[in-house]
Amino acid sequence: MNDCTEPTVPIPANKSKATPSYGPFLTKAIWIVSGATLAILLLLLSSGRIRHSQIGIEIFAVFIYSAAIGVPSILILTRLSHTYTSRFPRLIFLIQALVLVSTATVGTFAGDFLMWIGDMNHGYWLELRESLPFSIVISLIFGLSISTFETLRYRLQSAMLALRTQQVEQERANKLLVEARLSSLESRIHPHFLFNTLNSIAALIPSDPVRAEDTVSKLASLLRFSLNANHSSLVPLAQELKVVRDYLEIESTRFGPRLRYQIVVPENLGSVKVPPLALQSLVENSVKHVVAQRSQGAAIQIAGSRVNGRMQLEVIDDGPGFSLGSISPEHGLGNLSARLQLLFDEAGQLDVTRENGKTVARISFPAEP
Repeated sequence: MNDCTEPTVPIPANKSKATPSYGPFLTKAIWIVSGATLAILLLLLSSGRIRHSQIGIEIFAVFIYSAAIGVPSILILTRLSHTYTSRFPRLIFLIQALVLVSTATVGTFAGDFLMWIGDMNHGYWLELRESLPFSIVISLIFGLSISTFETLRYRLQSAMLALRTQQVEQERANKLLVEARLSSLESRIHPHFLFNTLNSIAALIPSDPVRAEDTVSKLASLLRFSLNANHSSLVPLAQELKVVRDYLEIESTRFGPRLRYQIVVPENLGSVKVPPLALQSLVENSVKHVVAQRSQGAAIQIAGSRVNGRMQLEVIDDGPGFSLGSISPEHGLGNLSARLQLLFDEAGQLDVTRENGKTVARISFPAEP
């Protein structure tokens, strides 16, 4: 009978003076009055208080009483519950009961008066003494039952709405946290990558300006990709491979024949999405810690495959190898491992193994075409 906790809808400023809609109220009133009429009529028939020959008149009479009591009860309880449920949660049912007693009394007086006008021989006060207690009891039973049901229903709806809102806010907060952490990790990667590339260019300028100019062009392409990667957590593998080739070409100007590389990745994997600069980080690690540290340089092989719905990217070199346990979080591979965890949770992995006398650095994650 009341909707005490139903959230109110704010009215736009330009419509604040519009006439309120009474459609929902009238619909609710019709259903409740009709239901109460039917229930009371069945109760009177089962108790033998009316005869079947009088059922037509009794239906009309019961409907008059139900409307006279029910309509004001619905209107008053709805407004009252909106105002006082949050203020007096422990007393609201007592307040509702007092309202129902009052509306039942006034409604019974009004109903008896209408019935008395229709039949002057009808004993007004006698009928009032008989109908008033019955009306009060029925009003309390129906009114408090419907009020309790409506209150619990809207409290449940409010709780579910609050829960969904909290879940949405939590997901949004988690997404923002992930994006912030990714940006932080990538910001540590880009300067490191830039400084290595500038060192390669600096080594070329005195001896080969033409190659230095070509290297600057490749650097511009790399920086463009690096800046764009800030706005995307995943990029097509084809773009990542282009970055790797440009990087290796730049480093080849420094190390010459000491750097030997081979890329073995099927062309049909070019559209698979990968973390930006992930493969480049593995290649850079081999160049920095193997090629640059040995007079004979090293051979680097880059391979890619898709197995059982997972993408695997490998960088293989003939260096002495290393353990991921010795890598600090600030290291390039430490950053890469953190990025994989943020992007793919436990499904993203970084492994370093020794196979056939070579070091294999492998990243794997769910393939997203």
